[in-house]
Amino acid sequence: MLAAERQAKITEMIKSRGSVQVEDLAQELKVSAMTIRRDLVKLQEEGKVERCHGGAVAKKEVNYAKKQTSHRNMKEQLASKCASFVSEGDTIFLDAGTTTYEIAKRIKEIPGILIVTNDLEIARLFMDSEVEVFVCGGRVQKETGSMFDRYASGLLADFKFDIGFFGAASINEAYEVTTPTVEKMWIKRETPKQCEKAYLVVDHSKFDRQAMVRVNHLKDYTAVVTDYKFCKEELEELRQMGTVIIRGQN
Repeated sequence: MLAAERQAKITEMIKSRGSVQVEDLAQELKVSAMTIRRDLVKLQEEGKVERCHGGAVAKKEVNYAKKQTSHRNMKEQLASKCASFVSEGDTIFLDAGTTTYEIAKRIKEIPGILIVTNDLEIARLFMDSEVEVFVCGGRVQKETGSMFDRYASGLLADFKFDIGFFGAASINEAYEVTTPTVEKMWIKRETPKQCEKAYLVVDHSKFDRQAMVRVNHLKDYTAVVTDYKFCKEELEELRQMGTVIIRGQN
C-alpha cells in the first residue's frame, strides 16, 4: 500500500471511529508503529486529524459559514462593545473568527487604524476601505479561512499592538482557554502578550467546554468581553485571580 493510500485510509478510519490508537492502526494496516506515527504527523500538518497521546482524533473544526450564523445576535452585541475600545490611529490585531469579523465591520471607518490579521475574510472586508492591512502568511485552513502555521507566527513575532481582539473555541471549568488545533495554540498564546490591551471576546456557548490543547487562562487578558452569566461565587473567584469581566450584552 502506498503512503498516500495508507494515509487516506487512516483519515477515513479516524472519521468513522472518532479516534484511533497507533498500535491498533499498525496492526490493522500491517506496518510499524513508527510508520503510523509519521503518517499521523503528516496528516496533522495537512489539517486532517488531531494527534493525541497514543493516537489521533477526528478534527473538530466548524466551517466559517456555520460559525457566522451561530449566536449571531450576541456576537454583534459583543462586537459593538469591543469597537468602542478602538481609537483613531490604533494598531490592532484581529484574531481569526466570526466574532472578530463583526468587530472589523464596526471599526473599518475609524481613521488611521492599522489592522493585522490571520483571517482572509477580515482582510477582504478592509479591501474597500482606507485601512492599511497586514495579513499573516502561511497555509490556509480552508474551512475557516484562517492561517496559523509557523510562517504566520513568525511574522507576528515582530509586531507590537495597541489593542488585540481574540476568540476562543472553548473555555473549561478551570477558566482555561483551549483549542482543538495544536497550530492555533502558538498565535493565540503569544500574540496577546504583544498587545498593550488584549481582549478575549466570547459568547456564552464557549464556556464549560474542553478542547485538546491549552492556550492560556482568562487572567492572561486585559479583560474578557462576554454575555456569559457568572454566578456570584465565580465572579469573586475570577476577581481574586485578577480577571476582569466586561458584560457585552446590551
